[in-house]
Amino acid sequence: MYLNLNELFKKYRGKTGIGAFNLHCMEMFPYIVEGAKKSNSPLIIQTSKGTAEYLGFDWIVTTAKLFAKDIDLCVHLDHCKDIDFIIKAIDSGYNSVMYDGSSLDFEENIKNTKEVVEYAHKRNVSVEGEIGSIGGSEDGIEEKINSIIYTKAEDAVKFVEETEIDALAVAIGTVHGLYNGKAKINFELLDTLTKKLIDVGMVLHGGTGVSDEDFHKCAEKGMMKFNVGTELNKNYIENILKDFPSAKPTTSLRGLLKNANESIVKIVEHRSNVIKLA
Repeated sequence: MYLNLNELFKKYRGKTGIGAFNLHCMEMFPYIVEGAKKSNSPLIIQTSKGTAEYLGFDWIVTTAKLFAKDIDLCVHLDHCKDIDFIIKAIDSGYNSVMYDGSSLDFEENIKNTKEVVEYAHKRNVSVEGEIGSIGGSEDGIEEKINSIIYTKAEDAVKFVEETEIDALAVAIGTVHGLYNGKAKINFELLDTLTKKLIDVGMVLHGGTGVSDEDFHKCAEKGMMKFNVGTELNKNYIENILKDFPSAKPTTSLRGLLKNANESIVKIVEHRSNVIKLA
């Protein structure tokens, strides 16, 4: 079924966390879905603003609704600071969006997020917001790792109450993009946020740098949405670089993409299984 974040959270809370996998090109789409199917998991397909512009809203939404006949699936616009672009995504059929005002003054972030929520909720579209700051780089996001600002529990409560968002990205120690070593997650902060944020789905950004053990532990502590983007892109490129040099003009392009596509299936299946609770 084609479900928004709020609908997915209600259906799967206490059963499993939900993987949110960034789509980088159209070839990845069916293989992300296959990985979710193999793990018998719901799925969030995410696109950056750049990917949405590259592939087009109509193609993404039409393809998603086709696959949603066989799997619970949401299409989510990730990390967007452009409200006009968010409105276009909603009007085109995206059933979830993220307004990222984390770099703004706290009150301005609330004001802009409320504007997005008001427009989205009237159209049965869920909204994710963010407070704190998650460092690193990923598809247009560029922040220094030492610029991480941990989410304050009191700010999170106020933000959720005033904006009425469905999902909240929290800064608990993860980093966007490639991470050298193991991400150091502040589980004490996560426990505090879980106790205070009962009616919202918490989101882990920067999932690529998180160990399987910590991924599962976050799900056990109530985190609902788990973002994975760089890991997909990195493995796809590595396989292409390995396989394409052997190509001749008569080589099947489909064959050259075989290992890259299979790597996507394995990552999605594995990450989805790690966050299951039963």
